[in-house]
Amino acid sequence: MSELDRWEERYAAPEYVFGTEPNAFLKKQAARLVRGQRALSLADGEGRNGVFLAMRGLDVLSVDFSPKALAKAEALARSKGVVIRTERADLSNWRWPENTFDVVVGIFMQFAGAAIRDRIFTGIKRTLKPGGLVLIEGYRPEQLAYKTGGPQQVENLYTRPMLEKAFAGWEIIELKSYDELLNEGTRHKGMSAVIDLVAKKSTGAPQQRTVPGLSFRVRGRRAPAPPADGTK
Repeated sequence: MSELDRWEERYAAPEYVFGTEPNAFLKKQAARLVRGQRALSLADGEGRNGVFLAMRGLDVLSVDFSPKALAKAEALARSKGVVIRTERADLSNWRWPENTFDVVVGIFMQFAGAAIRDRIFTGIKRTLKPGGLVLIEGYRPEQLAYKTGGPQQVENLYTRPMLEKAFAGWEIIELKSYDELLNEGTRHKGMSAVIDLVAKKSTGAPQQRTVPGLSFRVRGRRAPAPPADGTK
């Protein structure tokens, strides 16, 4: 069976394999989402997370490898009264548009081994606008003992050092490892070992620092201090 056939078979069932409710971690990040932002939902499957973003007022592109999954995502969006754009994409060789999205979401996209994962993370860094957010949740290696979802290949699972290295130089807003009871359809059900990342892409702007009577940039030439008599 080909990889495409495997995913098509998974999503052929009329029910939503991972449910229709958004991922709990993503839902908790709702306050960081701004109406009108452009969002990319990676390996979005049947669309539960992309539809949630659209319901928050974001302009959403939902990508997945499976045409059947994307059709179900579009149906879910219609049932919720929102619109999402969908695109069939193989993330191992997708052409990531540069500086395009304000938010990139990747929830349990752990079909990817190390080589493909590196390409995906590089793509995320390329496609986010400066100041944009990446929201990632995945299983940790400890998940193999729970057997409640996710891949069986340990190299596909996430660790804190891996994510810190992948997004080095970014502002790490949140990076948490914990065990939690998941209830996401029939595929993610039971106690699970997860890790969450919220990181912000650098804007590239020099950091500002203010000292009484003196203003200067950390990088670049120092601005002159104001005259002592207060004139401009």
